[in-house]
Amino acid sequence: MYSVEIDGIEINIKTDNTCFSPDGADRGTLAMLSVSDVRAGEKVLDLGCGAGIVGIWCAKITGAENVVMTDICPVSVDFAKENALENGVEGVKVVCGDGFEKVDEADFDVILSNPPYHTDFAVAKGFIEKGFNRLKIGGRMLMVTKRLDWYKNKLTAVFGGCKVREIDGYYVFEAVKRSMTRKDAEKKLQKKLLKTEAKAEEKTGKKVPKRFRK
Repeated sequence: MYSVEIDGIEINIKTDNTCFSPDGADRGTLAMLSVSDVRAGEKVLDLGCGAGIVGIWCAKITGAENVVMTDICPVSVDFAKENALENGVEGVKVVCGDGFEKVDEADFDVILSNPPYHTDFAVAKGFIEKGFNRLKIGGRMLMVTKRLDWYKNKLTAVFGGCKVREIDGYYVFEAVKRSMTRKDAEKKLQKKLLKTEAKAEEKTGKKVPKRFRK
């Protein structure tokens, strides 16, 4: 077990060597939390929660009923549940699953994740792509890693941009879900054009010449 104080909030974490960062709070996690700006009442997902430090800290601010934690490791999930109880935020929801597999909720204000960046990018790819769909408009995803280029490029491709901060040797990424990405806008325009063409063809009985098609 270890104790840590984050922005005036003290948290006690029980864990073991099967979990991520068993000897103390991970510096990358602390870097991410230092700029997370979680507010009271916001709906938060701790994605890949480990023993629960991120979700518990958020629950102290936003309210336990507004926090969901998930991890693929059953041992970590058991510790997260125990630690939530120990720290007085037993109302958080903790589920065991692969990524978003067991997360039924959507419309999150904030998704926070310290992904397993020492492996290939398959896990992070799923976190980012599926995370975008689980955020409300204006919601934000924060991730922390030691790798820059791939995460910056992927978050920019999915969200249309991202902010990068370098803190204590880690990169903290923040991406906001706008009303529509450029790719979504292009798809919407294409659908609108096709619908217009279909109406024109129906009205005139003639195919729209290809030179007028986008």
